[in-house]
Amino acid sequence: MEKHSKSWLKMKKPRLDFCSIRGMRILAVLCCLYFVLFSFELPKSSFTEDNAEGVFVRDKTWLQSHYKNPLHEENEINNAPVRPSKDSFPIMGGPVSIETDQTKELSQIERSALEAWTLGLNAWEELGAIVEDGTATVDRIESCPGAISMKGSEILKSGKVMRLPCGLRVGSSITLVGRPRKAHEEKDPKISALNGANSLLVSQFMIELQGLNVVDGEDPPRILHFNPRLKGDWSGRPVIELNTCYRMQWASAQRCDGWRSKEEDETVDGLPKCEKWIIDDDEEEEPKETKSTSWLNRLIWGKKKSGVDWPYSFVENKLFVLTLSAGVEGYHISVDGRHVTSFPYRTGFVLEDATGFSVNGDIDIHTVVAASLPTSHSSFSPQKLLDMSDNWKAPPLPEGPVDLFIGILSAGNHFAERMAVRKTWMQSKNLRSSNIVARFVVAL
Repeated sequence: MEKHSKSWLKMKKPRLDFCSIRGMRILAVLCCLYFVLFSFELPKSSFTEDNAEGVFVRDKTWLQSHYKNPLHEENEINNAPVRPSKDSFPIMGGPVSIETDQTKELSQIERSALEAWTLGLNAWEELGAIVEDGTATVDRIESCPGAISMKGSEILKSGKVMRLPCGLRVGSSITLVGRPRKAHEEKDPKISALNGANSLLVSQFMIELQGLNVVDGEDPPRILHFNPRLKGDWSGRPVIELNTCYRMQWASAQRCDGWRSKEEDETVDGLPKCEKWIIDDDEEEEPKETKSTSWLNRLIWGKKKSGVDWPYSFVENKLFVLTLSAGVEGYHISVDGRHVTSFPYRTGFVLEDATGFSVNGDIDIHTVVAASLPTSHSSFSPQKLLDMSDNWKAPPLPEGPVDLFIGILSAGNHFAERMAVRKTWMQSKNLRSSNIVARFVVAL
């Protein structure tokens, strides 16, 4: 038995030596693998090669958790990339408010992106509030009062403009009570030349109907420009000039310089464009034919000369009452109860477009009263009349050629008018066919 055990020990000993050698080898391999992995965790500064040369550089957070080198810590704080903060930036209504210590580490592009993000969130919240509150849009629609009155002080506070929410209609009138100021000296007059003088006495004022809702982001068009020039006109006489202006482009002016329009000239609702008033050089300027044949015309044709010759309607420091009324063919202006001038409607504008009454120049405003105004305006209330169903959509364009293309001109804010055309004329069989195409051409 004892011999058997000794023989077994002799046989077992080589096996134990083999296992120990094998274990040492495995341990050595693990140590080598550890050092290889450890080398990849070294900071970038320990490598002489660039990252662009293909060296894979890992993050330094693992080393920092084990080695607290003050020099490395300071270097990392200065050169480390900006990471998103866990604390969200405060979102404020109105101007963007961002904490200073949070934006110090951001680049200019990141700051711009953050500001755009914040403003976008605010705009989205406002849009969501409008959608949730269905009455918000309806409440913002301006009412259409039948009459509006403002004192001079109120007009000055509103920028010398009285808003007419729904424009004008045929029969509407605006009455202005004012007083022209005394003439003042101007070194650079716009309505006359100095002719060698240092200055010129000027007294003028402007009354305008403006299309405040026609354009956006630019000066509103002047649908009617009424400009009495008491002193300072290039002709040397008191005149009245009327015109229109769109996109800073003036049309041809209508000037009334004291002579009544000829009978063969175009009238406006049966009224002359210009009435006659007394001027200082009547006898010199009056045509000879009128003086020599006036008695013959009265004798043969029964024509009667006007019984009263009125002076110029506006006098410095004298109160006047001016009434602007909208007729069928144009605007009519009377002063102190007497018709002075009429101006035909110009193409491109309608009465509803005149949403502002402006007064500027050498004039003191006392009162402005607008009466007989439209009490509703469908064009400014598209939410009430627009029908967005597919029944009124124009048919798609055909793939082949068409026989006729019809372009329908329309103003940008005439939503209701376009919807009326869609529901009536555009539903005809000929227009619904594939050979005829009709589309709106909208002036923005």
